[in-house]
Amino acid sequence: MTAVAAAPTAISQPFVAPRLSIVVLPFANLTNDPSQQYFADGVTEDLTTDLSRIAGMFVIARNTAFTYRDKPIDAKQIGRELGVRYALEGSVQRSGSQLRITAQVIDAETGGHLWAERFDRDTSDLFALQSEITGRIAAALTLEMVSAEAIRPTDYPEVLDYIFQARAAFNKGPGRDTYAEAISLFERALALDARSVEALTGLGGALAGRVMLGFADSPAADLKRAEGLIAEALAISPRSPLTHYAKATWLKAQGRCEEAIPEYEMLIALNRNWVSVLANLGQCKILMGSMDEGIVLQEQVIRLSPRDPFNGNRYDMIGMAHLLQSRIDEAIGWLEKGRNLSPRLSSPHAHLASAYALKGDLDRASAELAEARKLSRDDRWSSIARMKATGNFGVPKFLALAEATYFVGLRKAGMPEE
Repeated sequence: MTAVAAAPTAISQPFVAPRLSIVVLPFANLTNDPSQQYFADGVTEDLTTDLSRIAGMFVIARNTAFTYRDKPIDAKQIGRELGVRYALEGSVQRSGSQLRITAQVIDAETGGHLWAERFDRDTSDLFALQSEITGRIAAALTLEMVSAEAIRPTDYPEVLDYIFQARAAFNKGPGRDTYAEAISLFERALALDARSVEALTGLGGALAGRVMLGFADSPAADLKRAEGLIAEALAISPRSPLTHYAKATWLKAQGRCEEAIPEYEMLIALNRNWVSVLANLGQCKILMGSMDEGIVLQEQVIRLSPRDPFNGNRYDMIGMAHLLQSRIDEAIGWLEKGRNLSPRLSSPHAHLASAYALKGDLDRASAELAEARKLSRDDRWSSIARMKATGNFGVPKFLALAEATYFVGLRKAGMPEE
């Protein structure tokens, strides 16, 4: 009897959840009044919407998430059932005019806690309160989840591994080494996939950002390469929000804020809590002479993401706006916070040099100017003429304010004209 060969058994590959994937579970209403359930549901729905707007984020739809209402939470089981890596759960408790919201993110693969936060607020404006808290949670999760993905062990790194590692590098805050590390990682991602929009965009934006902050050895070469990378990404995916963000950064790095602003405003319409977009839009507003509007945007960023590694830059820009309006004492307070948060960034030191000099403290002014020169690679703080050539002083209103305040202080601090 001839043996019949057994049919080959199909080997099923284990399902791998998308990298940035999450379910927002219905927030529990811990208030004794069941009529307050609407607010807990509103927080859940707003978070679902806000997180789904983040580029690259996969979020389980509301209707599916709400099927888990009032059920015991087993994050690992939910992760398997829904195919997500993370679960966000929380609660709402209201007592008189006081409101407490708690939120925590659980790694659905390990069951471990990734992040937790508690918010205690007055309920005088519930709509504004809900918007603020959901925005803060969304901003924090963007940082935490990218960092978590960046350190997941892998035997064979892929494009996304390098992209997440590059994004996580920025969590170290602005610095020459930060940009060098991120650019190197984006280069590795691009080497694996030359048509990856995320790699093209990430590399182009990082090159432009390096120029903008004065960390580039060859600014012209960086901007030229960034232009080509961003154009290639736009040709592949013309509606990609990340690519338009990189384009706006490239424009801003050249002092073309008037062209960058519509790009940033389009992105805010897509995601009202995109922290880096709000920050850059605020900076552009200040550079265009709209000081108060720019300050409001920067303060909004700090409220949305109080632990953001780039907040030193935001404090710096608020201080600069006050300096330009001759509010010297107020400027110094903001600028010192900016310097302390981002000591490797040259601009807070230069801005402080001017402010201290205008205050009459020439020793501190000279020391800050020396530090700014040491940190910058493009020699932008060597003279007033050089600074004008590398900075964004083309708008008449901004230039007039700078001539009356900022440049006066820098001259007193020891900066030559040529």
